[in-house]
Amino acid sequence: MTPAVTALDKAGLPFWIHEYEHDPGNTHYGDEAAQKLGIERERIFKTLVIELDNGHLATAILPVNMTLNLKTAARSLQAKKAHLAKPEQVERSSGYVLGGVSPIGQKKTLRAVIDSSALACTTIFISGGKRGLELELAPQHLCQITHAHYESLGVSK
Repeated sequence: MTPAVTALDKAGLPFWIHEYEHDPGNTHYGDEAAQKLGIERERIFKTLVIELDNGHLATAILPVNMTLNLKTAARSLQAKKAHLAKPEQVERSSGYVLGGVSPIGQKKTLRAVIDSSALACTTIFISGGKRGLELELAPQHLCQITHAHYESLGVSK
């Protein structure tokens, strides 16, 4: 299937696959997933690749209804500053296309941080590694497979 699905299978972690028909004209991937799957936006988590001031990349995972606080993300990853990585960097390091970047099964394993709002959910949804594919899993399993930690990362849109 995708590297994300393969990694979850290999780890023996429970998850559910949800597919929908992606509209190629829609660039609001998380909102589209929420609408087409009938899921609250608070449970659909986007994967943002950020570049830290030391030049390393990292992954911030937060609900699609939030905007990433880059300063908080940087501090959480022991850096002073961070900015969103360029699309080419994201695709090269992850092996995924934008709109389908999963925090699981990336070509290069990146340090990860998950918004602490995930802890209030029994399950959350993340990209499965391609547009139109969402994976549902428990937040603690996402944390386990990505070796992430939790931090309050976002502000509501």
